[in-house]
Amino acid sequence: MPYATQQDLVDRFGETEVIQLSDRANTGAIDVDVVAAKLGDAEAEINSYLVGRYTLPLNPVPAALQRVACDIARYHLFDDRPTEYVAQRYKDAIRFLELVAKGSVQLGTDPEGNAPPSAAGAPEYSAREPVFNRDKLKDFTG
Repeated sequence: MPYATQQDLVDRFGETEVIQLSDRANTGAIDVDVVAAKLGDAEAEINSYLVGRYTLPLNPVPAALQRVACDIARYHLFDDRPTEYVAQRYKDAIRFLELVAKGSVQLGTDPEGNAPPSAAGAPEYSAREPVFNRDKLKDFTG
């Protein structure tokens, strides 16, 4: 399962922008081959950071990786002319991946790609059974 799809790019950045960035033949439509290639490049780039920490491919895809994949693919769609804003988002995505690779940031999955139990890492408490509880008090009050 890819980290992001063409529709994810359209949802995040708008169809007009995706057409402008991918339509090399001036057809007025999204070039699905160009978009697929850039999404593949983004996935390969992401995997290069995750390969030492996670079993790939991750399934289900963590939401954070979908956003990162879109930002990386968008940057690559701009080729050699990204805006300052697009370049900054790309740099932020790479910084995020570096933190994931170091283990400073978690994706919300274990190394096999499974979501951890909700209480993972939380402190556990135990106590003896209470001396008095509602049921025991009923015995005394009738």
